[in-house]
Amino acid sequence: MLLFDYFNILIGVVILIIGVMIGVAFLTLLERKVLGYIQIRKGPNKVGYYGLLQPFSDAIKLFSKEQMYLMYSNYLLYYFSPIMSFFMSLMIWLLIPYYFNMISFNLGVLFFLCCTSLGVYMIMVSGWSSNSNYALLGALRSVAQTISYEVSLSLILMSCIILIMDFNLVKFSLYQSMIWFIFMMIPLSLCCLSSMMAETNRTPFDFAEGESELVSGFNVEYSSGGFALIFLAEYSSILFMSLMFTLIYLGGYDLKLVFYLKLVFISFFFIWVRGTLPRYRYDKLMYLCWKIYLPISLNFLMFFIGVSVYLM
Repeated sequence: MLLFDYFNILIGVVILIIGVMIGVAFLTLLERKVLGYIQIRKGPNKVGYYGLLQPFSDAIKLFSKEQMYLMYSNYLLYYFSPIMSFFMSLMIWLLIPYYFNMISFNLGVLFFLCCTSLGVYMIMVSGWSSNSNYALLGALRSVAQTISYEVSLSLILMSCIILIMDFNLVKFSLYQSMIWFIFMMIPLSLCCLSSMMAETNRTPFDFAEGESELVSGFNVEYSSGGFALIFLAEYSSILFMSLMFTLIYLGGYDLKLVFYLKLVFISFFFIWVRGTLPRYRYDKLMYLCWKIYLPISLNFLMFFIGVSVYLM
């Protein structure tokens, strides 16, 4: 029986990975279509019906291109860092509170913070191992930004944990049956959303890929499969951040259509912001994190600790 259970978990993990891959593929299509309509053009509309097969043609093109091997790169690290980055972004998906045959985490939020922290190393190693000044500069900027926003993001998550006194993501749906947490802490939820954008290197915080000054940042020396894996890891983490925001602030996890609509809306919001806002200046980004988000999140944390102690 135990072997059968393990087999079930394995099949569930494979289905999960396939689902995430398809979700990421169509998220890229959604992004290109939405950006197209924002910029008053059509977006991809030739491959398949209304461009529906575009992600698959992109994948075939990227993975069938010639792999470039750099003469002076640290080859093993250069080759394996995109693979590890992709692996880490898929590993976070295991902590979704499933109702069937999957792994249930009692310390889900801690696992999420550990995996996002490890993602920083992949960016740093891929930038350094390329042995290019531009890639290294992009990696350093990206690492500084990600570490800075991790601090405020973890403090914001701490405030939510203090409210429910549990690290398990299933409990968020139980506590939000009457009122969503977004209505209880609107400023904190907005700080959380923009910290998630900075964490995933999205516009207006996409300094890792500052094309105007860095020529695409840490992934500049990657082509074909390596570039595709970095791209997949980024979009997988965007999808997961949307899911985390929906779990924590928008009513928790349930298997109804409304849950998936909320998830799609937050993903759409990431794209909407990209099409609307210009890129921030780098010093202002750091100022925003350390002088605005950090004090706000600390004050909210003290407030919620005080409220929980008072209610006890």
